[in-house]
Amino acid sequence: MIDNSTIKHHENALLQAMLAHDVNALNELLHNDLLFITPDGQTITKAMDIDAHRKGLMVIERISTTIEQINIIGDNAVVTLVMDTKGKMIDMPIEGKFRYIRIWKKVGDDLKVIGGSCTAL
Repeated sequence: MIDNSTIKHHENALLQAMLAHDVNALNELLHNDLLFITPDGQTITKAMDIDAHRKGLMVIERISTTIEQINIIGDNAVVTLVMDTKGKMIDMPIEGKFRYIRIWKKVGDDLKVIGGSCTAL
C-alpha cells in the first residue's frame, strides 16, 4: 500500500542517493522506462541519469527540499516539491529554487520513479 509516509521515505532515499552518487540505490529507485524533463527541455532517461552520477557530471554542493503535495492515485503517487540547490551539471553552474513533479509507481513490492519534470522558479 502507498501512503504519504512511504512516499516521503522514498523521496528522502532518492535525495540521499543523489547526494552520494549511489548508482545502486538510484538503479533501485528509478524505473527502467523513466522519462524526466529538465528545465531546459531535455528528456532524460534512467540510463542517462545514472551515467551522469557515475561519471561525476552532477555535483551537488547544497540542496534542501520541501514537499508541497502528495496525491495518491491507485498504485501511483504524484509528488510536487521545491528544491533549493547549488551545484554543477557538466561544469555548468546550477543554483536556485526549482519545482519538481515526480510520479512514483508501485512495481511489485517496490516504488519506482516513472516520470517527472523540473522548472526553475
